[in-house]
Amino acid sequence: MQKLLLAALAASQIGTAAHAADAPLAPDVAQFRDLYRELIETNTTVNNGSCTEAAAKMAARLKAAGLPDRQIVPFSTPEHPKDGGLVAMIPGTSKSLKPMLLIAHIDVVEAKREDWTRDPFKLIEEDGYFYGRGTVDDKAQAAIWTDIFVRFAKQGYKPKRTIKLALTCGEETSGAFNGAEWLANNRKDLIDAAFALNEGGGGRTNGTPISKGGKLEVQTLQVGEKAYQDFTLTATNPGGHSSQPVRANAIYDLSEALLKIREFEFPVEFNDTTRAFFTKAGAARGGEVGKAMQAIVANPADNAALAVLRQDKMLNSMLHTSCVATLVNAGHAQNALPQRATANVNCRMFPGRTTDETQAMLEKVIANPALKLVPKVLGKPIAVVPPMDPAIVGPIEKLAAKHYPGVLVLPTMLTGATDAVYLKGIPTYGVPGAWLDPDGNGIHGLNERIEVQSLYKAREYLTDLVKALAG
Repeated sequence: MQKLLLAALAASQIGTAAHAADAPLAPDVAQFRDLYRELIETNTTVNNGSCTEAAAKMAARLKAAGLPDRQIVPFSTPEHPKDGGLVAMIPGTSKSLKPMLLIAHIDVVEAKREDWTRDPFKLIEEDGYFYGRGTVDDKAQAAIWTDIFVRFAKQGYKPKRTIKLALTCGEETSGAFNGAEWLANNRKDLIDAAFALNEGGGGRTNGTPISKGGKLEVQTLQVGEKAYQDFTLTATNPGGHSSQPVRANAIYDLSEALLKIREFEFPVEFNDTTRAFFTKAGAARGGEVGKAMQAIVANPADNAALAVLRQDKMLNSMLHTSCVATLVNAGHAQNALPQRATANVNCRMFPGRTTDETQAMLEKVIANPALKLVPKVLGKPIAVVPPMDPAIVGPIEKLAAKHYPGVLVLPTMLTGATDAVYLKGIPTYGVPGAWLDPDGNGIHGLNERIEVQSLYKAREYLTDLVKALAG
């Protein structure tokens, strides 16, 4: 994931750190830190790690806290023994309220020790940050959700609404086994809920750590996201001896097609979420960009406004489907004309858009029937935007005002993708909480990190939010 957006806006400074670095941690915070450490230090990469092991460790903590075995359901399949996960639940007292779901993925992107400054699979606290693979994406949220369950179990907390927890694997690897998808298709009863809280939202600073006097500029509530799809684009040719070149060349044909994709821009689209975001963020931001944001809402065909917004890659991506070449492989010998050239074209499809119509649009742009374009994952779900339900959005905003006073909360559409797309029929929201720096904190890259204060503050906010939404 990432997975954070925003270019906004009003500034407010978070007050004194909830837990000063030089002060001893409260017992419950120390226990949370140890849970978080254990999760970070359990390798859950697709090639060398085991989500099943990580899920088992979290299950052991829930059991030790007093959650009965019948409320803890580990899952895996014989074909994917290391890609397992965990579902847990705290029963509610109400017979009429439908459950709520807390979901987080525990798999992480690969991290090589030789590339990192620090060991990526050791939790290292340094200069106000926690470092390690998954410290943000998405073990921060997985640890917070699990810790909430641990504390609720110890307290004997009885919510009105049943609370469910799902820790799943496979979010970071398209086409691999995906735990959220498996649960939705095979054990929907375990995760069925009125709504789900997920990754995808969060805050952004002005570039200076809060612990060093920086400001939190914005908090976002993710309401909807794009759908992910890869296409394989292939050019073929009889080839031949490189000493006698001809104009027809698989590499040239592929290159020409990719350049056409580069120059093409899908039509501008809006939904309720992006319309609200561009309107509110544009008004708060002001200046040329702010005016362009408001103008494009008023008239999606405003080319002058679009030209301004194209300069901001995040804002531009929120306006339409995007497709980009990410991998190329061509030729079979240095002294031979290529017989085959392939490229991966990665698309992030605007909510409601299908693989078929995106493929048709690309084929029209390429305009070369000799080239073959094939989706890598068949039956990809269509991204659905959940409603701006006041019963959910209201508490999110009210508690954000308490925990992050003076900070603007904006609805936003994630330009990336999460497991929300697999939760068929369950409105899923990416909650505010942990904040990041403008550089993205190394998510999916090197030296991933999160401010210590950001993690602890998010834990406090999300605990209050779960209690509020659970009644």
